[in-house]
Parts: sequence; C-alpha cells; structure tokens
Amino acid sequence: MRKSAIISGAVEGIVDEAVARRLIIHAGGHPGTIYGKNGKPFLRRKINGYNSAARHFPWLVLVDLDRDWECAPPLRKEWIPDPAPYLCFRIAVREIEAWLMADADTLAAFMSVARSRVAADPENLRDPKAEMVNLARHSRRREVREDMVPREGSGRLVGPAYTSRLVEYVEKRWHPETAARRANSLRRAIICLKRIIERASE
Repeated sequence: MRKSAIISGAVEGIVDEAVARRLIIHAGGHPGTIYGKNGKPFLRRKINGYNSAARHFPWLVLVDLDRDWECAPPLRKEWIPDPAPYLCFRIAVREIEAWLMADADTLAAFMSVARSRVAADPENLRDPKAEMVNLARHSRRREVREDMVPREGSGRLVGPAYTSRLVEYVEKRWHPETAARRANSLRRAIICLKRIIERASE
C-alpha cells in the first residue's frame, strides 16, 4: 500500500485551514503544515514563495474571490501566471462560506434552521459570510445565535464564536462530496487536489 502524499497549504484564516485539511483528507492526501491564516494580503505577498515550493512538493493554496473580481480567472492569472506542477491554487466563489452552505441539509441541521433558508445557489451570493450570520439569526438554538451573530453595537461582522462554530461544522459534519454538487469552484478544487496527489504518488 503506497503512502499518501503530504500536502502543505496556505489559507486566509482559521475556517479556511479546517476546510483545507478536510479537503486534503477527502482527496486522499495527508495534511502537512498549513501556512498563512493572516488574511488575503499576506497570501498575496507570499504566493511566489509557495509557488516555488510547489515545483518539488504538493501545495494547496486557497483564497476567496470576495468582491475583488467578477470571476476567478483574472485573479488566478494575476497571482499565478506560471503555476508550478505541484501547485493547486483554488479560489472559493465568493467566500469559503459558500462551500459550507452547499451541503445544505447538513448545515440546516447543524444550525437548527429550516432547510428552505439555506441558499439554493450559494456561489451566486454577493456576501456568503453575511448570509451565514443571517442564517444564525434564525436558529432555533439560542447558543448558535449568541455564538455567531454579532452583539448589537459591537461593530463586528460576526459573533464571538463564529469561527469556532464553523470549524466544528467542517471537522465533524460537512460533506465535501455533497457540497461539490452545488459549488463548482469546490468541485474543481477537489479535482485539482486529486490530480496533484496522484502526480506526487507516482
């Protein structure tokens, strides 16, 4: 039995790290060190170094499309005009929360909201993070609302335990294969990961 490939990674934040690890395992790899977790500008500054490392070893770099671009290809071309053979550079449309919402039945159960409240086409949302917070506002569980919805007057976009709630969801409940049916950028990320894992195992 051949040993699974170790995949290093770089991401914007803590939730993205959980998603990256989950996807690497789902694709048949073994998560190595995940770098970044300090926002998108930090990744932009470091991307050439990650790409250089991916000439020899498998790497996954995840960034959000956000509202910086209308679609992913121009962002990819600006950041990585010449991708290394072992680099899987993937863009979540428009934010990582869209990938989490794409497993709608599981998310609805986790957050104790009606299934009908979960967006049918999460990749078309302009602000998936705000939509996730709005879902939490309708939760039947008080602790979900308190954790994920910002307190009035706090000036924050999310609640105090928003990140830890989503990490719990990713690690224990989220099904990438189900979500990929309704999130094309996620489906492409899984295909890309499987490809570099297979290449690294040859």
